[in-house]
Amino acid sequence: WRDHCCRVIMKLDIEPIGDARLEYSILARDLPGARVMSTASSPVRIIRTREYLADGNGDLVFIINQTGQTTVNARGRNVELREGDALLMSASELKVFDRNTYGGALSFRIPRSILSTMIAYVDDVVMQVVPHNTGALKLLAGYAAPLFNDLALATPEFPRTAVNHLHDLVALSLGAARDGVAAGRAIPAARLRMAKSYIMENSNRRDLSVGAVATHLGLTPRNLQRLFESEGTTFSEFLLSQRLCRAHRMLTEPRLAQNPVGAIAYDAGFGDLSYFNRSFKRAFGVTPRDVRNDGTRLLQASNNR
Repeated sequence: WRDHCCRVIMKLDIEPIGDARLEYSILARDLPGARVMSTASSPVRIIRTREYLADGNGDLVFIINQTGQTTVNARGRNVELREGDALLMSASELKVFDRNTYGGALSFRIPRSILSTMIAYVDDVVMQVVPHNTGALKLLAGYAAPLFNDLALATPEFPRTAVNHLHDLVALSLGAARDGVAAGRAIPAARLRMAKSYIMENSNRRDLSVGAVATHLGLTPRNLQRLFESEGTTFSEFLLSQRLCRAHRMLTEPRLAQNPVGAIAYDAGFGDLSYFNRSFKRAFGVTPRDVRNDGTRLLQASNNR
């Protein structure tokens, strides 16, 4: 793992600190114009040596220290990152990154040519700590998390749009988004993404309302409605679609084959069975019972084989 993944692919040396067994996990997503990485490890030292600088990579890496204690040494400076703090580093420079306790981080590798067009004198902000309470930083972490989900990237045009927002939020976190343009489009997009994620996770709650979601995000209900209106939809329409999709999945789940349709509608967040049936037929062109019967026939045919 160290010889190939670290030294050949990532161009880094990684070694354990102390006597603890080395544990390291990494999840990476390559997008057009950014590599997003989520890592977690036992105490380790990560070194970008002069040998690896020969690859000529000049990308900039923006890292958010999500948990644990971390110090970074580069440019003759030794910087300590608290939980939630962030830092911009350059892949073209020598550095030592010490994770002193077990913890995790979220990082974004972005071509220098992109950030240099958004941030004047981008080298001036390298190795400058971005405090954990920076508003755009919180939005960036929340916006990036769903990008590791394949379903989130299923729409062909979404990856490019998502990366543009990531670039903007990194620039905003560094306090230097050009002309204030980025704030106008990136922050609303990040908030809408977080709202959708929260709704998807909680759509089965029958008490879920625009007010509850707005309170969770620190917005007014009207501001939250405007976020959905910017995409030509409404809060209610999005919530309904999530509940219908949840119900459809449950109706085709073999282990739930004996559950009444009404119970499934109730578990998906519906309180009115007639409304559920009408909405389901309008969305899928068939009734819930049709979907249940088709799933049962397929299961029986599979068992007979």
